[in-house]
Amino acid sequence: MPRVAVTRRVHFSAAHRIHRPDWSDERNRAVFGDCSNPNWHGHNYELDVTVEGEIDPETGYVLDLKVLRDLLDARVIDDLDHRNLNLEVDWLSGMIPTTENVVVAIWNRIEPELPERLRLVRLVLHETPRNAACYEGA
Repeated sequence: MPRVAVTRRVHFSAAHRIHRPDWSDERNRAVFGDCSNPNWHGHNYELDVTVEGEIDPETGYVLDLKVLRDLLDARVIDDLDHRNLNLEVDWLSGMIPTTENVVVAIWNRIEPELPERLRLVRLVLHETPRNAACYEGA
């Protein structure tokens, strides 16, 4: 059977602060600019999740995208949507919640949960319509 990649896009809104607590406020502002605002700032994130597998001859699907949506809701969206990424998400604790770090953390949340017949190919986390981070695994 042919192998096909399918993508599901999901959305969440979250606040964060790009800040190193071991640096002074002045150094944080110099390096991170407005993203280091002590009163936080927010984004409307879009996450594209691409998985690959063989087409099931019975259903014609690689994966029912509702199943992928439910997995993403349970493992990612329910934890991140309308949350402060610095303070409220246990699995982001101890990291600077840049888009780059968050996309890797999301990969680690969902990759082990996929059926064995599927391969997680790529995540693209859009922080803004113009800025995104892509991760394709280690």
